[in-house]
Amino acid sequence: MSTTIAQTMSFEIKLLKALVRWPIRLIDAVGAAVLFASQALLASVRPPYRYSNYIAIFEFVGVGSLGIVLLTGAFTGAVFAIQTAIAFELFNAKSLIGGSVAMALLRELAPSMGALMVAGRVGSAMCTELGTMRVTEQIDALETMAVDPVHYLVAPRIIACTLMMPMLAVCFAAIGLAGAWVVSTQLLGIDTQSFLSRIVLWVRPSDVLCTVVKGTFFGLIIGSIASWRGFLATGGSRGVGLATTSTVVTSSVTILLVDYLITSVWLQVFKR
Repeated sequence: MSTTIAQTMSFEIKLLKALVRWPIRLIDAVGAAVLFASQALLASVRPPYRYSNYIAIFEFVGVGSLGIVLLTGAFTGAVFAIQTAIAFELFNAKSLIGGSVAMALLRELAPSMGALMVAGRVGSAMCTELGTMRVTEQIDALETMAVDPVHYLVAPRIIACTLMMPMLAVCFAAIGLAGAWVVSTQLLGIDTQSFLSRIVLWVRPSDVLCTVVKGTFFGLIIGSIASWRGFLATGGSRGVGLATTSTVVTSSVTILLVDYLITSVWLQVFKR
């Protein structure tokens, strides 16, 4: 009997330690990524300015991610229109679908879901690339040639993610509204004027600004965590794989956490 109680207590202690250890590791990782990103952003203002390097990274992050963002946004808007129609149909208020979808996309769905898509595509690719360069000693070779690897490799990636993510979030919202409009007019029998009237009435400039602000923060998170994990990767190919997995998980959780914090502050500043 005493052995069973001791085993149960031991399991509970281990579970408690695990529950406490995970948030501490997350906070530690985010703090290290913030310091690393600060170092990279400070390095970016120093010459030389390699514009071709920035253009290539901007193309990879922005244009390369546009397809998956538009596809996800179109189906997100379409599905959300169908789901809201089920609720509004109970009150004979299907004309509210347009405004509801627009506000949901601009305030929440476009920046957060778009960032999760970009984290899966761009974050993992950046971490893998930098991690491979680290374990194959290419970064060490740059240091040997007196080239600052943070300035050359990390700064362009963080800046590209920070500047391109808000644009992708706006594109997500626009194509999401288009998908909701198609579903509403072609499948739900709502005329275009009714769909657009609530959008014009409800949506404010602060809602669009919310998309841009959240997208900027989420892009900074993705670029910082991906670059930090990849730049410090060790352990060969297995270490690179673990760093890539950790990048996607940490970025996604941090995005959701920061999303909640920004939303809480935003609703206090811009009260409806």
